[in-house]
Amino acid sequence: MNDQLDLAALFAHPANGGLRAIAGADPAVVWRDLVVASAEAELAPEGDGALAVLTVAPPTTPWQQDALVRRVRDRGYRGLALPGAEAFGAGTRALAERLGLALLDTGEPMALVRAGWELLEGRDALTLGYVRRVAQSIEYHAANLADLLRHLSASVGHGVALIDSEGVLLEAGESLPAPVHAAIDFGPWIDTVSLPEGAAASVRVDSPSRAGLRLAVFGRGLGQQQLSALAVAAEVAMPAVAARILIDEVADVNDAAVSSGLLRDFLELRDSRDAELEQRMLERGWRTTGYHLGFRLIGRSRVDTLQLLRFVTRELTGLPIDSHAATSGRGVTGWLSFTAPPAPSRVEENVRALHALHTAARRVFNVATGVGTLESGSAGLVATIDGAADAARIAADRSATGHFVRIDALGLEQLLLSWTESDTFVPAAESLLAPLIARGPELVETLTAYLDHESGIAATADALGLHRNTVSTRVARAQELLGLDLGDPETRLAVHLACRAVRR
Repeated sequence: MNDQLDLAALFAHPANGGLRAIAGADPAVVWRDLVVASAEAELAPEGDGALAVLTVAPPTTPWQQDALVRRVRDRGYRGLALPGAEAFGAGTRALAERLGLALLDTGEPMALVRAGWELLEGRDALTLGYVRRVAQSIEYHAANLADLLRHLSASVGHGVALIDSEGVLLEAGESLPAPVHAAIDFGPWIDTVSLPEGAAASVRVDSPSRAGLRLAVFGRGLGQQQLSALAVAAEVAMPAVAARILIDEVADVNDAAVSSGLLRDFLELRDSRDAELEQRMLERGWRTTGYHLGFRLIGRSRVDTLQLLRFVTRELTGLPIDSHAATSGRGVTGWLSFTAPPAPSRVEENVRALHALHTAARRVFNVATGVGTLESGSAGLVATIDGAADAARIAADRSATGHFVRIDALGLEQLLLSWTESDTFVPAAESLLAPLIARGPELVETLTAYLDHESGIAATADALGLHRNTVSTRVARAQELLGLDLGDPETRLAVHLACRAVRR
């Protein structure tokens, strides 16, 4: 055997026979060789700095234990591993420390010998062992990407993580140390890193939908042989990870479409009841009972709503409250639910949490966020979501507030929103929209849906079941008849309020 064997690498080996330190076991200990025998008397007379592995348990009396340790050390061995080593008394352990002999316990001596052999000479066997474990883990059914990573980690006996240059996206088994992540080179196909904080072997993930990902296998005490073997194992696992990413993304798209449609159907019903719809909502965990605080994030420029939804959902998991979110138009609509009336202080706490979510989202997405009022019941859920949507539209042009607006704090604009339900506003709204009303309900209906969906032609067409060209023609005709520029935020808000008022 030509290479050296270090204790840290043995501890890191997933099949080391249950190796445990008893005394003098500094992870930096290095042995020149590994020798196995059934008993101490059968060991080679010259240990030459090797690790001695015995297959029998130690003697039970203290003086015999001391004698065993002295004889092994006198022959030149620097380590002794055997089953039942925890039986060594305190005096014998202290003696081993003084003599510089590492005492180790192993439940399976021959497994330890094989692990040592793989690390010293059997590199191909070590690689094959990792690859075989990866293949076995892939055979198990994985519910999602996180589940697949858990299977991989359990099989190889080390941490596994999906990472990008910004940080860890998913991990299993252990936590990837930040210095190790920072040292990983995202350029080459395969990269290995070894630091005092840990070591990792990583491979670039060949994903058609998400660039810049790497699959990393990591742990402490990994030697270069193990890193080389784990790099091959990561290569073998990578196609399964890439495929799982694609499968999960398709599932996410489908789920987002279902959630978005369900939310749209619920909001369009408004005060009406639909038992089947309510059952579908319950099946998704959406309760309409209790108290609700709605919020909405909209893109101030083009945003990937699915990625925004993933971000919002991930952030909401950190809140100790029932929360839901779905894509809607060019943004994400969500709400927090309380089973009992929350105290004002708790409402304020959750508004601050939503503001923190908005701030975090702004680092990645160009969004504006609105928060509705606290409302109760099914009708209240509709009302708070409506309020959040109004606040978000206003927030889009409110740089002074960081593009975050709470409907309760709108002042004059809040009065305008309340005014839509007053006896004086309705006649004014009907007068403003008279050119459209005179031509039948289609133009008002289309314009209302268009403004409800943040001026999205496609979303409006989907909501009304119309062709996009029909929506575009009607909206253009409505603007022409009104003689107004809907590109102006204040004008758009006034027309939207008027449309709401005449359609109540």
